[in-house]
Amino acid sequence: MPLVSPTTLEQIRSANDIVDVIGSYVPLKRNGANFVCLCPFHKERSPSFNVNPSRQIFRCFGCGKGGDVFSFVKAFENLDFMEAVRRLADRARITLEFDNDPAIQVQRSIKEQLLKLHEAITVRWQQCLSGEAAGEVARTYLERRGVSADAIKEFRMGAAPDSWDDSVNWAKSKGFSPELCEQAGLILRRDSGGWYDRFRGRLIFPICDEQGRVIAFSARILQGDEKQGKYVNSPETPLFSKGRVLFALDKAKRAILDAGHAIIAEGQLDTIACHSAGIRNVVAPQGTALTSDHGRILKRYTDEVILCFDGDKAGRAATVRALDGLLSSGVAIRVASILAPDDPDTLIRSQGADAFRQVLGRAVGFFDFYLHHLGAENETSSDRGRLIVLRSMAEALRKSGNAVLTDTYAQRTAQRLGVDVNAVRAEFRKLEAAARKPVRPESSEDPPDEILERAHLEESVRPSNAELWLLKFVLLTPDLRDFAASLLEPDWIANPAVRRILATYFQTGGDVPALHSHFEGDDFAQGLITETATEQREIPEPERQLSDVVRRLRDHWIEQQIALNIGQVADPILGDAERLVILEELKRLRAWKRMPLNSPNATT
Repeated sequence: MPLVSPTTLEQIRSANDIVDVIGSYVPLKRNGANFVCLCPFHKERSPSFNVNPSRQIFRCFGCGKGGDVFSFVKAFENLDFMEAVRRLADRARITLEFDNDPAIQVQRSIKEQLLKLHEAITVRWQQCLSGEAAGEVARTYLERRGVSADAIKEFRMGAAPDSWDDSVNWAKSKGFSPELCEQAGLILRRDSGGWYDRFRGRLIFPICDEQGRVIAFSARILQGDEKQGKYVNSPETPLFSKGRVLFALDKAKRAILDAGHAIIAEGQLDTIACHSAGIRNVVAPQGTALTSDHGRILKRYTDEVILCFDGDKAGRAATVRALDGLLSSGVAIRVASILAPDDPDTLIRSQGADAFRQVLGRAVGFFDFYLHHLGAENETSSDRGRLIVLRSMAEALRKSGNAVLTDTYAQRTAQRLGVDVNAVRAEFRKLEAAARKPVRPESSEDPPDEILERAHLEESVRPSNAELWLLKFVLLTPDLRDFAASLLEPDWIANPAVRRILATYFQTGGDVPALHSHFEGDDFAQGLITETATEQREIPEPERQLSDVVRRLRDHWIEQQIALNIGQVADPILGDAERLVILEELKRLRAWKRMPLNSPNATT
């Protein structure tokens, strides 16, 4: 992605008054020093969307969205950051420094050509499905599956003829080069020379971006063993990254906002069946497991998702795999279970939309589903089975970063296994402590992907109330910046994003918009900045309250260290000398907690 200098970004921001920009999208009304309106990002009856002209930021106190003028245009128009920058630069008639870069111009030209190519071949395949002999097999298949003409039209389904060179010849006739078609993933190069079609004799599902532009295709086999359910999907291209695209999101966005949650189905036909039945807040991953990018995209529209995959073993496994991708975004997860061999499509066709709505209404929390799944998959009467359940639950709950959830499911896990809850809690603490030990790569190379993913999951956990208040005090009272820095130890802040925000603020100073811009690309950190910087209540005695919050953070950190040491000292395999060291450390920690905030670490 091209870079825009901080100076240029500031020029664009200054030239685009946030009240003028947002007012061009939604009607604003003055409310004291601020402006308010109904939030354009969620359904509400009374206005909770505030625009602060002095700070040049907005915040919805209903859904939590907030940010600067770039953030608003990104969210409202469903653009990436650079597209939002370009939109606002054009509005202010500011030339971006890289616009004349030949390499950038080539990239933009390629994407524009690929979009034209995808649109044109979508129309070609639609025509094949609707009236050509080559589309007869696909028409028969859709009729048998009960897919309506309206759904075929809305989702722009098509049929690729069962030919090795239909797309090759079509592209030549329309003036699209073989090299461009190859880059789009429509054709493949022969070893002996020439090209041949990737999609042959298949039902075509166009894949759209959030703006409804066709960027890829998924194609279902129509002849042969139907149980295979084989799909051919577009490869990664300059337009398409499967880990960042959700099928039908362009059609489901408004329904997700209205419903307050998104339903994630397993495939295109399930999704289409739901939309046709009037359940339109449904999307599906595109040829991959759910990723953290999928979660962050959905988080823009909702705080809750319901997983509704097939009821067979593969569907349950896919549900379990979805945890990692969604937890990092901070969305709440429920699971709607359909009994095998049904899936959403077959259930709606056989029993109707209301039967599917009843399944959704019975959706349970993810960890209830997961505990039941683990109990069904493992022999819980054996030591090995109990250990698998215990460790799997501990690992999943650790990723949630939620102490209340962890304790709740420690109790439920104990009940499921028929063991003492205190033993489960102790084991959870031990496993969490082991997971928190730093992992050091053996070389100076970048750390493995799994280490980076774990760090990302931990980073996106919701901060505690004390951490949020600390941010509020510091960002709203700049005079206390140095005072806060003198009191605070970074280790006392559990949330890495909060720790990073404060470290940057202490080091660089500046105002809130500049701090917000510093974290461009880190939606989680930017959300925390806008959430805390738009606090409207007056803060009496801010210095005293700041000290109180810092002390609470210190004491909580000390309590965590005490709990970890208590868990270690109870280990029966611990030697006497090691146990004595831990007991001395416990004594020091307890003494330190009794001391004033500005006291050094207690010594014994």
